[in-house]
Amino acid sequence: MKNFEIIEHTADIGIIAYGKTKEEVFVNSAKGMFYILTEEEETCKNKSSYQFKLSADTLEDLLISWLSELLYLFETKLVILNKFVLEEFSDYNLIARVYGENIGHNNKKIKREIKAVTYHYLEFKKDEVSKLWRARVIFDI
Repeated sequence: MKNFEIIEHTADIGIIAYGKTKEEVFVNSAKGMFYILTEEEETCKNKSSYQFKLSADTLEDLLISWLSELLYLFETKLVILNKFVLEEFSDYNLIARVYGENIGHNNKKIKREIKAVTYHYLEFKKDEVSKLWRARVIFDI
């Protein structure tokens, strides 16, 4: 099973993240977003860690909040995140610890900027044939 795939969208870019569980979709959507930023998968060392708690009214809102928080950490802490641990998770709340490395270490470079996580074409559902969860998210670039 692939973790995510990149999808093109008019003037934007998106991902479809897959998982056996909803939590796995959240982790794989984060991996996909950082792949868009760096065009690399999990190559940095876990030198920094951050913990946070999020709440939302729906699972879709929680996914947007999750990715937006990770993008905020990337922008404000200048860190490429590559390990995502959901310590607690429900459809409406999560507590996460994330790990990564500051931009500049080991010549890490940003290939593409993401301005925002959007609700445009947002989807989170279970495929009844494969029994896998999947989420589609479009990013404003």
